[in-house]
Amino acid sequence: QVQSVRRRAVAGTIIIFMIARAELFDRDRSPQEDHFVHLHGATWADYERLLELRGDHSAPRIQYLEGTIEIMSPSGTHESIKSTIGCLVEAWCLEHDIEFSIYGSWTLKKKRKNRGAEPDECYVFGRVASPKLPDLAIEVTWTSGGIDKLEIYSKLGVPEVWYWSAGRIEVYRLRGERYAESARSVVLKGMDLEQLASFLDRPTTSQAIRDYRAALART
Repeated sequence: QVQSVRRRAVAGTIIIFMIARAELFDRDRSPQEDHFVHLHGATWADYERLLELRGDHSAPRIQYLEGTIEIMSPSGTHESIKSTIGCLVEAWCLEHDIEFSIYGSWTLKKKRKNRGAEPDECYVFGRVASPKLPDLAIEVTWTSGGIDKLEIYSKLGVPEVWYWSAGRIEVYRLRGERYAESARSVVLKGMDLEQLASFLDRPTTSQAIRDYRAALART
């Protein structure tokens, strides 16, 4: 009987996943828009099963917040912005001799906090053999409709989160269990985020990196 219940639960999760994929990929919308599906009343087991079904891929990204699962299929524009921000962060770190490791869309989760998230990009700074969390998570807000990931990150303990939106990067620092907006980054002291964001309009990522490196060399 227990096995029968478990099989039904697994089958239900698979159906949920297939419905979500259909909703994400069969919409008649611009390919430059992020697509969201929200599943309410989901259990932690549902969330972990979806992660298992998705496998070792960076998309769709799956978040979990107190019974709500969000499945997001990022647009090409979304992915281009987050990757270019990452490349410029790396260029700045190399210019300033800062050790870093890239962890991409690392699945961060805590069952007892009832939360799980996958950043657009994330980093650990310094030489850390087995980090438990990133020092910095980067998020791109290209299409409205997503859940508030700060609500997830705050309970997971990520110390700093950057949000790109409409050409501007906002910095949030964790104070206790809440984030407060900060005028500058703490994990990358001295970085001019307004300057970095100004290079995101270049026609190619390589041009953005070249121009940013040239600007850094002049300062």
